[in-house]
Amino acid sequence: MAGPRLISCVLALATLTLGACSSALPSPTGGEPKVSGVAGGNGGVPAGGGTVAGTPSPAALTPEAYKGELQSRHKSMADAISALAGARGVKALDQRVGRAEEALSGAADALAAITPPDAVRPQHDAYVAGLRDFAAELGTTAGKVGARNLCTSSAVLADLDDKLAALDKAGAALQSAGDYPADVVSVKAGKKQTRRLKNGSFIKRATFNGRSSLEIDNGGNRDSVVTIMKGGSKSFSVYVRKNAKFKIKGVRDGSYKIYFTHGVDWDGKSKSFTRNCSFERFQKSVTFKTTFTATQIRWHDWRITLHAIAGGNARTSPVDPDDFPG
Repeated sequence: MAGPRLISCVLALATLTLGACSSALPSPTGGEPKVSGVAGGNGGVPAGGGTVAGTPSPAALTPEAYKGELQSRHKSMADAISALAGARGVKALDQRVGRAEEALSGAADALAAITPPDAVRPQHDAYVAGLRDFAAELGTTAGKVGARNLCTSSAVLADLDDKLAALDKAGAALQSAGDYPADVVSVKAGKKQTRRLKNGSFIKRATFNGRSSLEIDNGGNRDSVVTIMKGGSKSFSVYVRKNAKFKIKGVRDGSYKIYFTHGVDWDGKSKSFTRNCSFERFQKSVTFKTTFTATQIRWHDWRITLHAIAGGNARTSPVDPDDFPG
């Protein structure tokens, strides 16, 4: 029997200066000398007497006109939030977070520039503030998605829970104050979870009637799912917990490509980790071969490690999340 072969991964990531000017003013003759005015201003009393008129406040919109302003922006915001919630895959999620941020930030700026009916000014101001807060939080979330700290829409919504709930509450208050279209939040955020499968749980099981074995050693600090591909098809996929090992017996002969993803909180529905995810593959394929002779039967057993070890002889490469076998 050939001895185990060691495969491991090597983890290699105007300055503006204002001058002062002055001129001598002759002292008034007769009476008490005095000079008046506004320092740095355009004068105090206007020529010819009278008072300076302030800029008039914009007139408040009628309820009908205000409703039209809200309605013109309602669909784009509601659609952006719904699209975010429905994102599948890390790259799509990244794009949709950015689009939602743009949609809500633009709507907040536009609505802040109008004057609502006096009866709903408090609700309007709270709604605009909610839009701004949510858009700002989306900006922070975009960074987390880009860094793979958040990997699914459910994780993003859970991270946005407080801001999403505040916006939903502000929209409901404005809507109930006059049937105004401010109900842009149609999704619910779940709570943050840390779900795990048992070590050695098969996500996809193959027919194991061969002679070879594959031992997986996950010495990292995150759980992993290892996916074995034969040609363009997935042969099997297994869950290996952090700091744990699992040996698969009965692997059939063939040449296999090995992919693995690390992360936290396994979502069985999307078959992906929701947080702190990474995607990699071994650069070289692994071949299992059984040889029969008159007196012997020989086969290959393999052992792979998903963390760096001294003397490791197999390299890994990052994989685009969209190219990872789901």
